Amino acid sequence: MWRDQLREHGFTARRGQQYAGGIESPDVICEELSNLHMEVKFVENLNLDKACEQAMKDSGGKRWIVAHKKNNKDWKVTMSSETFFALLNDGMEGLEL
Repeated sequence: MWRDQLREHGFTARRGQQYAGGIESPDVICEELSNLHMEVKFVENLNLDKACEQAMKDSGGKRWIVAHKKNNKDWKVTMSSETFFALLNDGMEGLEL
């Protein structure tokens, strides 16, 4: 579903190998956002701290986000303040470390 959201907004995206975890198999792969690791959660009761820790661990040093949603709710995106300010200050180029 997150892949479809990215596609609706003009990005090329496909599902990764979700069963493996880690930088070699992210939840979603998007060529235009290749400097960003995306952790995707579709659960009713999300432990956001745990999801962020997983995203950070699996990111391989890349900037990361957690895209998450509940049934009948809109998608939300959580990221570190460092990533947020890098995007505000430098746009997509801010994703590069």
